[in-house]
Amino acid sequence: MSGERKNTITKSATANTTTKKVLSQGQADILIAIVAMTWGCSYLLMKIGLTGMPPFSIIALRFCIAFITVALVFLPKMKLMNLRTLGYGSILGLLLFGVFAFLVPGMKYTTASNAGFLVGIVSVFVPVVHSFLKHKLPSKRTTLGVLLALLGICLLTFLSTFTINLGDILCILSAFSYTIQIILMDHFTKETDSFLLGIWQLGFTGLYGVIFTFLFETPSLPGSGAQWGAILGLAIICSAFGFIVQPVAQEYTSPEHTSMLFALEPVFSMIFAYIFLHEKLSLQGAIGAFLIMVGVVIAASTHEE
Repeated sequence: MSGERKNTITKSATANTTTKKVLSQGQADILIAIVAMTWGCSYLLMKIGLTGMPPFSIIALRFCIAFITVALVFLPKMKLMNLRTLGYGSILGLLLFGVFAFLVPGMKYTTASNAGFLVGIVSVFVPVVHSFLKHKLPSKRTTLGVLLALLGICLLTFLSTFTINLGDILCILSAFSYTIQIILMDHFTKETDSFLLGIWQLGFTGLYGVIFTFLFETPSLPGSGAQWGAILGLAIICSAFGFIVQPVAQEYTSPEHTSMLFALEPVFSMIFAYIFLHEKLSLQGAIGAFLIMVGVVIAASTHEE
């Protein structure tokens, strides 16, 4: 009898494990690649929004609309919220707000293509920070990737007078904030519901945006149909979809793998900027962008031993 009971418990545990495994790594990878594409178009939409709105107003409106939309659609799920999820969401929301608090103002002083490639170096930062947290030196591949990416940044951002654009500096700071957000997301999704975490992350990002809007700006709404279209695209496609799918998909893969797939983001940003904004990279900028991409792929594809 005890043997049968043991077999039943084992089968039950196996069934529960199987049920929890919603996505395979391949499916998670596809979702993250789609998210990277939506975020690639966000640089174009932010450029349009910045033609008539201040930066913090864009952040506040974008993420508040995204949060309200997702919360209403998944209202029954929202009732399962607990204090841990709320606390983790507030931390991730602060980091995500930092990403855009640097990025959106930065885009006033640099191109959408440059912004995409510079934020894309998060794929280099993630394995480096992980190595630091584990108290070990980065691998040779990671080191090579970092050096190539740094050389690419120099070519992409330094002018002939060897001065760096303010917008480029802000985009690099955005990448640092994004790095910490990805690493903490990997930790938090193991301890709470990843879907709820993504929703509350949006809510807190919008809340911080509202606070900063009233502190440092005169709050404003879009003044044209194009601006409203850009804000709604940012809110529904890039935020409501992207930042909900990210934590869900990331639960089934590693932060290094996630950051490697996000290396597609600057490629999409360059394509969209070329098609709709007619932005073109100089030869020096194109070489720099290429080196960043090579460095990102080398560093982010490093496997943990």
